Amino acid sequence: MAFQWLRRAGLLAACATALLLAACGGGSIVSSFVPTRVVAFGDAMGDLGQNGQRYTINDGSTNVWTQHVANAYGRTLASSATGGLSFATGNARVVATPDAAGNAGTPTVKQQIDAFLASSTLSAEDLVLVSAGTSDVIAQAKAVMDGTIPEAVAQQNVQQAADELAVQIRRLIAAGATHIAVAGPANLGRTPWAIQTGQGGLLGRLSLPADQGSEIRGFNNRLLISLNGLGATVLYLDAAFEFNQATGSPSSFDLSDVSTPVCTSVDPGPGIGTGAGQVNSNLCTPSTVVTGSDPNRFLWADRVYPTPRGQRIFGDFAFNRIHERW
Repeated sequence: MAFQWLRRAGLLAACATALLLAACGGGSIVSSFVPTRVVAFGDAMGDLGQNGQRYTINDGSTNVWTQHVANAYGRTLASSATGGLSFATGNARVVATPDAAGNAGTPTVKQQIDAFLASSTLSAEDLVLVSAGTSDVIAQAKAVMDGTIPEAVAQQNVQQAADELAVQIRRLIAAGATHIAVAGPANLGRTPWAIQTGQGGLLGRLSLPADQGSEIRGFNNRLLISLNGLGATVLYLDAAFEFNQATGSPSSFDLSDVSTPVCTSVDPGPGIGTGAGQVNSNLCTPSTVVTGSDPNRFLWADRVYPTPRGQRIFGDFAFNRIHERW
């Protein structure tokens, strides 16, 4: 099963350009684009500390992928709460409320874009980074696990969320953006949450495309289809593929643990939405990691979100794709 997921992720990565650019296997492009600003929207994967803490080990490093990309271009990026241009907020869903943890006050990705566009515009000199979908998958998967909705309804809901994200991307294009990089969720079927609950099949199906020949189920596959035709301005960053690579071949990324959280910061409340009394990396610091561990050898900070090392792995992947594309 692990090989099948990895193979499908590889095929998805190979054809992502086809869905966005209507061609597979095209020639490389010499990069000349250097943004004057980096603007970000999304969920916990890109949250630079809207509440003062990030969803990883809060060690003071460049520990979120969007900031890593911005720094690679010699640009700064900080949370909007501190006056910066990163509006990404932990647990935020694309349009639906409440958030993954049940908080109706968390700004959705749509509301984040609303807030930015209310006082600013975008131009061809901006790089816009979007990471979304993880919270929608968490919310739907948890509802299935709790028995409140059947999986078929959850599948419909994640597809709708992917379609809604594509609508928001089109809003950004209409506002003047010409360089937008979009990341959907990692394959949650390979996270500690999946391993701990035995729900890898459900989480994988809601995150990734279905088996060839069956109906479309996953957020990422639907997002790619919904973004079709936007290749001039939009680049899909395949988080599912890159994290599958890391979990499938840990030694290639100098990792030793890709199945358990390194943080011990248990949240008695709903935390990241996977259940009460679970590890929440938003509370994690270097003093709340597994005793005697080397966090740089771990991929996951909590049940769903990566360590600074994992964030930088994806940040390198994202920067390289963006640099190659533009």
